[in-house]
Formats: sequence, C-alpha cells, structure tokens
Amino acid sequence: MDYFIGALKKYADFSGRARRKEYWMFILIYIIINVVLAVLGLNVISMLVGLGLLIPSISIAARRLHDTGRSGWWQLIVLLPLIGFIVLIVFLVQDGQETNDYGVNPKFVEPA
Repeated sequence: MDYFIGALKKYADFSGRARRKEYWMFILIYIIINVVLAVLGLNVISMLVGLGLLIPSISIAARRLHDTGRSGWWQLIVLLPLIGFIVLIVFLVQDGQETNDYGVNPKFVEPA
C-alpha cells in the first residue's frame, strides 16, 4: 500500500524515476480497487475512481519510462492499434538503467 500512497503523493510529478516494483504495485492496487467496486455494483464510483487516478497513473508510467531511459511521451504509442499496447508493456517491464538523463537508478539510492 506504501507504493500506492507514494504514487498519490507524487500526484502530478512527471520528473524523476520509478522502479518496476513501485509501478506494478500501483497498478495492482488500482486494478483490485476497480474489481472490488465492479463486483459490488458500484460502477459510477469505479468510473470516478478511475478518473481521479488518471493523472497519477500517467505520471507514474512516465517516471517508469524514465527509469528505462525513455521519455514519458512514449505512452502515446498505445494509440497504435494492437502493437502499441504490447510495445508499451515491453518498455514498462524492462529493468532500469544505472544512470541516465533522468537521474540515478532509485534501486541503488538509500532511502531517507
């Protein structure tokens, strides 16, 4: 849950880097929340939660892409039918680079 809250604290922070674990834990909790709301029949609330978490999900994906050495604009590749989504998933699951234009690898930075 710390990863989800951490992503919400960086609500619209499109700079820096996000580790794979941080990104995928955010996505996992996001999916669990939506599935629970859908099972309970709260579709309107599910849509509002999705709308409220749109900006944090875009920003954490941009930071995840920064970790792989790519610009956050690569998220627009999903606009390509079929292949765009697959390519974006491949980019998001790749391991981060040591040091790149977006900073030092957060995996090796000591927590404050």
